[in-house]
Amino acid sequence: MTAQAILAIDQGTSGTKAIVVDPDDGVVAVAEEPVQPVYLPGGGVEQDPDELLSSVLAAGRRAVAAAGRPVAAVSLANQGETVLAWDRRNGRPLSRAIVWQDRRAEGLVAELASSGGWVTERTGLVLDPYFSAPKMAWLRRNVTTEGVVTTTDSWLVHHLCGEFVTDVSTASRSLLAGLDSGAWDPELCALFGWQHEPLPRIVACDEVVGSTTAFGTEVPVAGLVVDQQAALLAEGCVEPGAAKCTFGTGAFLLANTGTTAVRSGSGLTSSVAWRARGQLTYCLDGQVYTAASAVRWLQDLGLIGGPEDLDRLAADDAGGVLCVPALAGLAAPWWRSDATAVLSGMTLATRPGHLILAVLQGIAAQVAELAALVDDETGEPLSRLRVDGGLTRCRTLMQSVADVLQLPLDVYPSPHATALGAATLARLALTPRLGVADAITAWEPTHSFEPRWSADQAWDFRGRWRSAVTIALGSETRR
Repeated sequence: MTAQAILAIDQGTSGTKAIVVDPDDGVVAVAEEPVQPVYLPGGGVEQDPDELLSSVLAAGRRAVAAAGRPVAAVSLANQGETVLAWDRRNGRPLSRAIVWQDRRAEGLVAELASSGGWVTERTGLVLDPYFSAPKMAWLRRNVTTEGVVTTTDSWLVHHLCGEFVTDVSTASRSLLAGLDSGAWDPELCALFGWQHEPLPRIVACDEVVGSTTAFGTEVPVAGLVVDQQAALLAEGCVEPGAAKCTFGTGAFLLANTGTTAVRSGSGLTSSVAWRARGQLTYCLDGQVYTAASAVRWLQDLGLIGGPEDLDRLAADDAGGVLCVPALAGLAAPWWRSDATAVLSGMTLATRPGHLILAVLQGIAAQVAELAALVDDETGEPLSRLRVDGGLTRCRTLMQSVADVLQLPLDVYPSPHATALGAATLARLALTPRLGVADAITAWEPTHSFEPRWSADQAWDFRGRWRSAVTIALGSETRR
């Protein structure tokens, strides 16, 4: 089949982005629609499903119109662990969308705590409300017993082409699928009371699942994938040991582990990166809950006007100030939603620039903890880290990450890594003879950052920062 343009849609937490990418001309059109999460007392985070669907349709149609050329397929990257209840007969939502950040299922998770080790062995994940199944069960207990409860991708795909499917990377983030099989696990389903619930068919990421006329002429729907795994693919991390970190609302570090599903003993999670060409590829991942959201906190406090001020206003040295920016708790490797943020080392000489730099260094320190654990789990130290996301424009943050990790960073040249990864999978679906590596667009970093700190400086900083983490946890650090 002759290479043609792909409409790739990235449905995210704070917005939906649609691009049209042409194999010869690159990205020829971009359209974005905002989405407004609602933050509720008690750890609730919700979205309006109708707003999600409208944003997908509006962004996709605008991108196609701006591209001025036909598209050969539509691909979709999704949030991974955001869920809702809906009616399969008409697609009507029966609940709000419960966002991946939502913590209201903590009580339900506590009830299952004795099964935590078994769940981790089966799924590669941690028994935590971050993942889909606890939120799905919470919806059933507290909101509605009607319809089906799925991740948002299944609902969006149903509206596009009428199918009831999810891709294997999304299923692997649910706590309901076996890591080794990539299939729904009856015993896991029973644990969450899901043994009698309809579940979508699990499809490969390079599979055509149906067709849609939502964006003009009828075209295939293909290239379904979780957003972070899509970025891993776009950045060319197709060999074991290759890693990337996306700096968005949070920061997400993923490392390819090839065909080996690593069971982490240190609080990282293991998931399916993608299933393509009949083969499961796996990744280790760790999460930092607050990256851009920590920057927004600085903005809310009036310390900066916006992210564009970070480099100008951050001090050259933090002046002894340390920050653990656990503003929404701590994810991997601690998994402590009750952790609170810490600022220490302040004196009368402390100025706003010191606080700004301390927050950025705190984000970097969390990423460094994740990278060190990846090294331990794989036995192969990372040699470089590829980075993407809006905060890569902050040179101070990127230099801090390089300094604390003691690794060089390569900045991905496009702000559309997630959408480009989904487009790559759609291209594979349309061109069966194309290899995975061959489908990825070659790229060169826009910037590279080399460590400026000595190894001793980095080690001293990380030791002091870890001491601050014990304060954030209110007890000894749990590993």
